Amino acid sequence: MNPTDKLELAWAAGFFDAVKPKTTKDKMKQYRQGDILLEAVADIPPTARSRKAGGGRIILAEGEATGHAHTVASAEARLHDDAGVTYLEVREALAMLTHEEHATIELPRGNYRVIRQREYSPEAPRPVAD
Repeated sequence: MNPTDKLELAWAAGFFDAVKPKTTKDKMKQYRQGDILLEAVADIPPTARSRKAGGGRIILAEGEATGHAHTVASAEARLHDDAGVTYLEVREALAMLTHEEHATIELPRGNYRVIRQREYSPEAPRPVAD
């Protein structure tokens, strides 16, 4: 048996599954609005605590410079925190992520990790001031 045949057998047997290129359907879904990145996750950790929404909306991040905020209507979603990580749970078919200076993003039902962009500072990395 030549080396090529051995590789083909190993590939067919699933030996290289960990390094196979992912198909389009396997790609992680991400949504960015300004300094906020939402990354789809399969589940929210069971140890996560729900955060109360105020004023009919969930604020993912509020701008220090402008006072504008990245928000989702609280009827459409819930916010959870676990070990310093924030998660967004979209319960309706679609939730609208809005901000005064950015286009509205339609988020399909699912769970998302909320990541706030950081920038370099000589003292320490810090959240981007919107």
